[in-house]
Amino acid sequence: MTDLLTTALTTAARGWHVFPLAPNAKPPALHAEERCPRTGPCTSGHLGWERRATVDPDVIRRAWSHGPYNVGLACGPSRLVVVDLDTPKHPGDLPPARWAGRGITDGHDVFAALCEEHGQPVHHDTFTVRTGRGGTHLYFTAPTGRVLRNTCGEKGQGLGWKVDTRAHGGYVVAAGSTVAGRPYTVVSDTPPMPLPAWLAALLTPKAPPVAPLDSAAVRARIGRLQAYTRAAVRGETDKVAGAGEGVRNHTLFASAAALGRLVAAGTLPERDATDALLDAGQKTGLGEAECRRTIAKGLARGAGSVGRAA
Repeated sequence: MTDLLTTALTTAARGWHVFPLAPNAKPPALHAEERCPRTGPCTSGHLGWERRATVDPDVIRRAWSHGPYNVGLACGPSRLVVVDLDTPKHPGDLPPARWAGRGITDGHDVFAALCEEHGQPVHHDTFTVRTGRGGTHLYFTAPTGRVLRNTCGEKGQGLGWKVDTRAHGGYVVAAGSTVAGRPYTVVSDTPPMPLPAWLAALLTPKAPPVAPLDSAAVRARIGRLQAYTRAAVRGETDKVAGAGEGVRNHTLFASAAALGRLVAAGTLPERDATDALLDAGQKTGLGEAECRRTIAKGLARGAGSVGRAA
């Protein structure tokens, strides 16, 4: 048994999904979509590396029997978030203004500074790998019920200069592999700890701000509809506006179902129906999220009744 096959099997035995990387390199060794033969695992359509990553020892043995492939670890299926602390790639690779003048020289320093800023210890009491170029991979288990994606440096939800993360849609080179002749080695063989809550919060994508509903603009749009549709919208929104506590949500649902039939018939744009009902529902004291859920269900019910009648 080759060392790399042993690495692949050992990694999979931890419950971590693996796939082949190019020998002594980082790119996946699997075929690209444009060269997919539509055979084997791809008979029903191309499967990329994340979907082909596996913990099945028989599949792993067959794959590594074809060559000395490095081992890629797919973070999403493995329920891992890996924090990648990198080092500068050349003398001109210097920290940006936020970090300059603070003794920051690499991703390790940035991560330590982030931990200090948040009043947290530096989390090295978790599964840790030293990369070929002297960087560090800190392995954490992903939080339940939350899908985290990759981040890169300071872009978007990124943590900072020379600090990347790999989660859903990302992979890392597993320990036991080599890149450009430099090995990836385990330096702390302890089970991954759960991703700390403060890190999870920093890495969770922020919802885009929702512009407040412009009641005047909604009324103007409704005013441009055909007379019959306009009257129907005003009738249903009046019902919602006049509903007392205890029947508001039921009335909103019923009015949405009524307007859903017009939406399905193509005489009322769904956005106009939603916004008109949302405006009326919020004015009765219902919350936006509750209104949107009720309206969506009501519109779907109304549209469904048209389909059954047809």
